Amino acid sequence: MAFLETKHVAVRGMSACVPKNIEKNIDTYQKWGDYTKVRNLIGIDQRHVFIDGRCTSDLFYSAAEKLIEELGWSKDDIDAIVCVTQTPDFIQPPVACILQNRLGLKEDCFATDIPHGCSGWVYGLSILCSLMQNGSIKKGLLFSGDTASKVASPEDKTTLPLFGDAGTCTALEYTDEEASIKFALCTDGSGSDKIVIRDGGYRHPFNAHTLDMIDYGDGIVRNNNHIFMDGMSVFSFAISKAPKQIKDLVEKYSINQEEIDYYVLHQANLFMDEKIRRKMKLSHEKVLYCIEEFGNTSSGSIPLTLVSRAKEDLKNKHLKLIGSGFGVGLSWAAAYFETDHIVCPGVIEI
Repeated sequence: MAFLETKHVAVRGMSACVPKNIEKNIDTYQKWGDYTKVRNLIGIDQRHVFIDGRCTSDLFYSAAEKLIEELGWSKDDIDAIVCVTQTPDFIQPPVACILQNRLGLKEDCFATDIPHGCSGWVYGLSILCSLMQNGSIKKGLLFSGDTASKVASPEDKTTLPLFGDAGTCTALEYTDEEASIKFALCTDGSGSDKIVIRDGGYRHPFNAHTLDMIDYGDGIVRNNNHIFMDGMSVFSFAISKAPKQIKDLVEKYSINQEEIDYYVLHQANLFMDEKIRRKMKLSHEKVLYCIEEFGNTSSGSIPLTLVSRAKEDLKNKHLKLIGSGFGVGLSWAAAYFETDHIVCPGVIEI
């Protein structure tokens, strides 16, 4: 396991943006039967999804504009942006380059993309904090999120009810004060075929048959440009790896779990997350959920959960938090971090 501790970088703000359009799963699932049993498993009532041509960068842009305004930051002082997404606007160029221009940031702003999924916010946080901790970069923005609904087949009952669209922005600042963020980071690429979009890259380019809809039976019809997920394998992976990683992080850095205000798990599905919560013997009050309202939003789910469910606490308290992401890769990552009266505009809808 890769452990990492960064110092002198503090979280100053957090925002999130989702589409205004809402799809109710009770309506989405009608063609496949009664949604009641499925709802009890995945815990998702609705999802915010784009139905027009807007993309991930539109969500990032709106989240950032509001956060920068409420922070009172000058855009000329932002030295770095890191964008974590697996649904970029284009294969080329990076979303970060698009945002640098659209936000009106200076030309000598570090800007890069990280094509990561469910563990991506933690990975992105570790990378941006590492860049900033020596003080040469004073202010940075971490973007994470996806328009995940765009990769789910409208004829696949195993994925369509899961995925929602969201983009988040986390503001970081170098500080001379003692500020430490602690990470545990893991990867098992032997499971890279468990969550995959088969065509569209350069191993399997988009071709004449990519969009052919294939009927796998039992309400599963998709093409090779849609996401495939081996649900049982991912479930087994998550409930075994995530609790152990959090335990290892706590032990490595002698973190007092009694002092943790909230644990924020990647919002994969309710059954999986509840299995992890019970395995760790955590109370309901300590574990935040927003999956019922937003669905699985990939790398956006940890900050979206905090912004939507702990806004007032983020603004008015000093919090000790653990975030845990797990999924595509297969990859899993956990972070211990603190926030202290940070700026939090809440969830923006566009």
